[in-house]
Amino acid sequence: MTKAQIKFIQSLTRQKYRKEYNAYLVEGDKNAKEWLLSEGHILQIAATGAWLAENDSVIKRHPEAEIIETLPFELEKITALQTAQSVVLVVQKPAAFAFQQPVGQWALYLEKIQDPGNMGTIIRTADWFGIRHIICSPDCVEVYNPKVVQASMGSLLRVNIAEMDVPSFLAKNQRPVYAAVLEGQDIRRLQQPEYGTIAMGNESKGLSPELVNAATHQLMIPGFGGAESLNVAVATGILCAKLTGSI
Repeated sequence: MTKAQIKFIQSLTRQKYRKEYNAYLVEGDKNAKEWLLSEGHILQIAATGAWLAENDSVIKRHPEAEIIETLPFELEKITALQTAQSVVLVVQKPAAFAFQQPVGQWALYLEKIQDPGNMGTIIRTADWFGIRHIICSPDCVEVYNPKVVQASMGSLLRVNIAEMDVPSFLAKNQRPVYAAVLEGQDIRRLQQPEYGTIAMGNESKGLSPELVNAATHQLMIPGFGGAESLNVAVATGILCAKLTGSI
């Protein structure tokens, strides 16, 4: 790798440069294959010679990509993760998604979700339950953060993610809003929910009063132990399973 190539990829570990270059990193064998099998625009493929040889067929799907054969110590320099992987992709960000209220589908509104692992897991959970539309408040962690990308396990490719603050979302929304709160209706009592938006908030602060007050349904997940609260990604999974009729 050249010094310029190393410097460029290293810069994409920071949000400032992901925004400037309109690109982000995808690391690891499984994730890289997911992206290479997609229609995404791949800018660079930096990998060991063995990985490049083993995955030649999927690499050929992206003639637009610059191929960079790397040595293990070079991968250590460019990784955004704790442990360097055998491959790092530089991927062009897709065009910004403008939220349109989906007909006959569920959506998620995420407010102040700041942990990258939680955000990636929520994206993966939404994909599992067939929820294709996610709206993030501006103070959520960036969805192209390398740790979010890693935790999403390819699901980032299959969901549409828009950014809207609470007032803008409420002004545009015309369907039911199901807000997760600590004191609300037991989800077991909710019968035949209509399609709408599931709203999840920050673990310590919850949803903003503006969003809670505007919600058509305030829901809680009953607990029977001593924990103060549920992890937000776990709670999202339970609500998605209940409201989509999976359980």
